Amino acid sequence: MENANYETQMLNSNLYKIFTGVYNDFRASARNDYMFELDPLEYQDFVDAVEKEYIKCIVLLENHIPTAFLVYTSAISESIELNVIHCLGNEDLLNKRKKLMERFMQETEAERKEKVVCYPLLGIQSDFTSDIAHFGFKFVGLAVLRFMMDNKNSEEILNSVAKTPQDESYTITTWEDMYFDRAVEVIHEGFSTASDALFDPRYKSVEGTNDILDKVVNGIYGEFLPEATSVLLHNGRPCGFCFTNITGGRIANIPLVSIAKEHQGKGLAKYLIKKSVETLLKKVQSGERDFTEVNVSAETNNIPALKMYRHIGFKEDYSYPQSYLPIM
Repeated sequence: MENANYETQMLNSNLYKIFTGVYNDFRASARNDYMFELDPLEYQDFVDAVEKEYIKCIVLLENHIPTAFLVYTSAISESIELNVIHCLGNEDLLNKRKKLMERFMQETEAERKEKVVCYPLLGIQSDFTSDIAHFGFKFVGLAVLRFMMDNKNSEEILNSVAKTPQDESYTITTWEDMYFDRAVEVIHEGFSTASDALFDPRYKSVEGTNDILDKVVNGIYGEFLPEATSVLLHNGRPCGFCFTNITGGRIANIPLVSIAKEHQGKGLAKYLIKKSVETLLKKVQSGERDFTEVNVSAETNNIPALKMYRHIGFKEDYSYPQSYLPIM
């Protein structure tokens, strides 16, 4: 729309009243169009988060009326997390997104000298892939896999997997705080050269990995589940970890799985994951917890990992482009 008069502003008290409509339009479509697992914040809670600077919101005004917005934050992790770009209706999407991204790049210019930008292109946002590439973003394909607690077929597949490795020098136990330092070593070793380090450079250093793991086990990234976090021991020494937490609501998550390099290639990860999922499933069946599923993500080109998860009972739900903008 060549005649449209576009301008962008950071969301502020002058816009709160007239911004309500476009935000609630997003809320209504968040699950179906943007693959949100939980409902977004109610409008007043969203405004409160903006005022407390937990999140920042750029509003696109078309002839002085809000018709699109972009939300991002750098308060939760060491990255700048671009959460969502939403446009009201389907008119002139390319230009609207471009205007919002230009303002985002302007607002984050100083931070981007030290922080990576992460932007998961979930749902309809995957259509933005070719356009966001013009801003320098790069992409990794991620698949989301789910183990549904009420799926008997998945449970049967899980039960068919052996509980422990045939090599009796390996045993599996549950998380204890005394394993923390060794877990930092193993996670750093496994993730420092993985795509995760592109999205979160902390994995590239021991100190950064320590910070990530500290936030996992202390519940900063969701409720930590130590009783369902499995540890692989080789002759009593920890050499593998499968962490579990709750990302929100009734969804359990496996955020980190890593085996020390000298023990890789033996199919050991599946025993750790089986143990964690089995523990969660038993909690559901006993009525202790009411998880509906366990989810995990893997790169779409990591065929061995995808096969492993399928052989444990996980099923692929959807995939999306995970985009990132390297440090300037």
